[in-house]
Amino acid sequence: MILSQRLRRGAAGSPHGAKRLVRDALATLRRLRGMDQAPVLVRADAAFYGHATISTAITAGADVSVTARMDPAVKKAIADIGEDAWTGIEYPQAIYDEDTGTWVSKAQVAEVDFTAFTSRKKSEQVPGRLVVRRIPELNQDKKNVGQPGLFDLHRFHAFFTTSTLDTVTADKTHRAHAVIEQVNADLKNCALAHLPSGVFTANAAWLVLAVIAFNLTRTAATITGPGLAKATTGTIRRKIISIPARIASSTRRITLHLPQGWPWQVQWTTLFNHAHGPPATATI
Repeated sequence: MILSQRLRRGAAGSPHGAKRLVRDALATLRRLRGMDQAPVLVRADAAFYGHATISTAITAGADVSVTARMDPAVKKAIADIGEDAWTGIEYPQAIYDEDTGTWVSKAQVAEVDFTAFTSRKKSEQVPGRLVVRRIPELNQDKKNVGQPGLFDLHRFHAFFTTSTLDTVTADKTHRAHAVIEQVNADLKNCALAHLPSGVFTANAAWLVLAVIAFNLTRTAATITGPGLAKATTGTIRRKIISIPARIASSTRRITLHLPQGWPWQVQWTTLFNHAHGPPATATI
């Protein structure tokens, strides 16, 4: 579900306006959840590794998991990780060893204590952990193929987190932040395909309407059950919204004639009953 959206003017960089977007999204989430105090994790890629975004999320009571840029401080922290600190993880082509209960994998993870933004004053520095995933470097210079190096080379992917998840779980959770790209692709394949119009206010209004339509469609699909819970907007519209039905009226009664042998009858009926059923009773 999309909790907040913002249209930016011009060729703005990714972190531009991120502070306000994070603040609005977390405020909306707080209102929706009421007294629910379950932990919230803000995940983002390296474009949002900045003090403004991270401090806003922490001030709002959320933990962060943000990909770190390979600056000198991050590189030094990675270099200080001991060789015995690395743990194999479930990754493509990994093998699970039942005897040892561990993964035999080329990808490994480790963590080290890390304080972000040490160049700022003490009150603005953010303590946390740097979780690092390393993968063997396979794109080495072809001229040296016949002469192996003295030591293995790795590519490192690090992210900064303030969560209490263990190292392996934190890495697996952070990798899932790319799910937002599926939402972006879904929107671009539907309502946002009509942008831009050349008028900023019209585009801003269209973006709000696109998000409302996305959330309503996603909610309707979730109500029908697990079969369409992860379907795209186009699939949901084709299977339970744009249906080949005929409306007839007689004696002030409206009858909807649905097709016979329709494979999505159960899902559509579930949605219809949920929307038109009697209101739920509230006990105060």
